[in-house]
Amino acid sequence: MDFTKKMLRDDALKGKTIIVTGGGSGLGKAMTKYFMELGANVAITSRNIEKLQNTVKELEDETGGKCFAVQCDVRHYDQVEHMRDEVLKKFGTVDILLNNAAGNFISPTERLSANAFDTIIDIVLKGSKNCTMALGKHWIDEKQKDKTVLNIVTTYAWTGSAYVVPSATAKAGVLAMTRSLAVEWAKYGIRFNAIAPGPFPTKGAWDRLLPGDLKDKFDLAKKVPLKRLGQHQELANLAAYLVSDFSAYINGEVITIDGGEWLKGAGQFNLLEAIPEEMWDQLEAMIKSKKGS
Repeated sequence: MDFTKKMLRDDALKGKTIIVTGGGSGLGKAMTKYFMELGANVAITSRNIEKLQNTVKELEDETGGKCFAVQCDVRHYDQVEHMRDEVLKKFGTVDILLNNAAGNFISPTERLSANAFDTIIDIVLKGSKNCTMALGKHWIDEKQKDKTVLNIVTTYAWTGSAYVVPSATAKAGVLAMTRSLAVEWAKYGIRFNAIAPGPFPTKGAWDRLLPGDLKDKFDLAKKVPLKRLGQHQELANLAAYLVSDFSAYINGEVITIDGGEWLKGAGQFNLLEAIPEEMWDQLEAMIKSKKGS
């Protein structure tokens, strides 16, 4: 089985219109491409309109699908409403919102300025809230059902993590919003789910998080029980399934796709993996000798 292959049938998202925040690069771009290959119209947003327009041309040439670029800073609700209205004007409807836009710093928290902390909270939590409210209110007011919101979180949304405290705080809020609205807005025909990805390398994000030779010093694949990093198509496959009608009975879930990474870090004795085989033989002999005494 080749896990880099496409999972769903070609028309799985035909007739759907999807907004992907932060869709101009990285994982957002990978998911957008697959959505288009499955027949969806996709609007991508970010602050950098030039990058978005280049992505639109590239993906339309590669897939033959329809993609639309809208400049939007998700931190500002008026810009989000404008973005929503532009997409409605272009495609007539919006069926799915993918809150993917994010930011992060790796830093001791005491070194962060209040503004740096606020920037991450504003992009990740406030931005997801802004987009969710703008689309959700529209769907509810227009009595439109069978709508889906998919949020990209992270495994440290529930464990917390040192050195990325603003991101952990914001992602925890997004996860709480996902589960809360999955219950509250189900009566309106709106589903909410989340994906918590593990290490999926993207050049831009990883260069910012691990600059210079840090990527070589911190081999994240070693932290994953499967001993490899994620492939973009694997995440795109999962995202496409969760926004498709095939997942219509999944609501309020967060699905982890990390090769077991967070569980390895959570287990109290998982570090024993580093013990060599011959030492296990010695330990076993010691335990047996104590039983006999």
